[in-house]
Amino acid sequence: MHREPLPAAYSAPQSGPDPAATALIMMGGGARAAYQAGVLSGLARIAERVGKGHGAMPFGIIAGTSAGAINGAGLAVQAANFQAATQSLGALWHSIHADDVYRTDVLRVGVSGARWLSTLALGWATQRRAPRALFDNTPLGSMLGELFEPARVQASLDSGALQAFAVTALSYSTGRHVTFYQSHHRIHPWHRSQRLAVPAQITVDHLLASSSIPFLFPAMALELDGHHEWFGDGTMRQMSPLSPAIHLGASRILAIGAASRQRSGWFDTMPGGGYPSLAQVGGQALASIFLDGLNADLERLLHINRLLARMPEVAGDREGWRPVQVMTVAPSEPIEAIAAEHTKQLPRTVRALLAPLGGTEARGAAFASYLLFEPAFTQALMALGERDAEAQADELAAFLYGIVPGTAPATPAAGERTGAQAVSP
Repeated sequence: MHREPLPAAYSAPQSGPDPAATALIMMGGGARAAYQAGVLSGLARIAERVGKGHGAMPFGIIAGTSAGAINGAGLAVQAANFQAATQSLGALWHSIHADDVYRTDVLRVGVSGARWLSTLALGWATQRRAPRALFDNTPLGSMLGELFEPARVQASLDSGALQAFAVTALSYSTGRHVTFYQSHHRIHPWHRSQRLAVPAQITVDHLLASSSIPFLFPAMALELDGHHEWFGDGTMRQMSPLSPAIHLGASRILAIGAASRQRSGWFDTMPGGGYPSLAQVGGQALASIFLDGLNADLERLLHINRLLARMPEVAGDREGWRPVQVMTVAPSEPIEAIAAEHTKQLPRTVRALLAPLGGTEARGAAFASYLLFEPAFTQALMALGERDAEAQADELAAFLYGIVPGTAPATPAAGERTGAQAVSP
């Protein structure tokens, strides 16, 4: 990533929506997160077009999970310069390779595959040598160590360009869903059933924990309540992905999803028939982890919003409820179909490992897409993200900057088009 000087004192814009109360939420999905970088590049172009190209991000709150947490970290370290932050993320995803994220050499992949097979076949005799994960993501830790500087996040917070940055992970030790957050001003930690939030300085270990895809990447040990617990991918059991941003003070949320928008004839794009392969089943299992939570939360909040519209006496901060506007950007094309065109780009060792599972076939491409950290695939997703942002350019300009084409800057009204919600923190 390109490194900009530490941000100086930051002044919020005098008109339009307040960035301090606007949040960006980015979910996980492994290599699919390249789509987010494309959307962000599109947003930067929109900002430049409406005269907001030189300055801080249009959102002061960033809540990321899994690979979305890594993208969020890239924004948080350069919060005062939105153009530079999006260019850095774009450059990273444009040239990334699988061996930048996990070991792909013959020795490492061969040993890992052999251990998994022996554990499944002779688990009673191999308990002491059981593998922690299918892949070794040490390269990702090294890359993040070079690119991510916690001090720069704190500098963004101190300057006011960033109000809060949150990363979510799941504790394998206790089953609790934990949001680690840093904030410009003191925010009281929140506790809900099996989920809680704790203030912490976000480090590379937090990013690795949040992005540790189950079974594929190893868990990370993080300190919590004075002791260490083992954490994995934050999208697991994440029933309310919008909740952290709301607790951190957001009244407006832009959510970039990784689940493609379904349309008529959608399922004709992927081959069917025959008994599903292990990769096909695994792809659906990962989809239930990575892709379903955000849409379900949005639907739930929409129902709550409609209920509150009929019962306005319930709304209000005194009752614990407040309106929150939400807008989403999601892939307009099936990522699975794009992945199916690029599975041959995977390293030979990874293809050899996935082939017996059906992961190199078109119907198993959904599973392979999470591991497809190769330029041909990530660039295709970035291009899709840029197109999708451009297709919603007017709405995004209105939502983020209060600028409607042909009118003076104004905050867009709440409504179905932007997914206005009313929620309880």
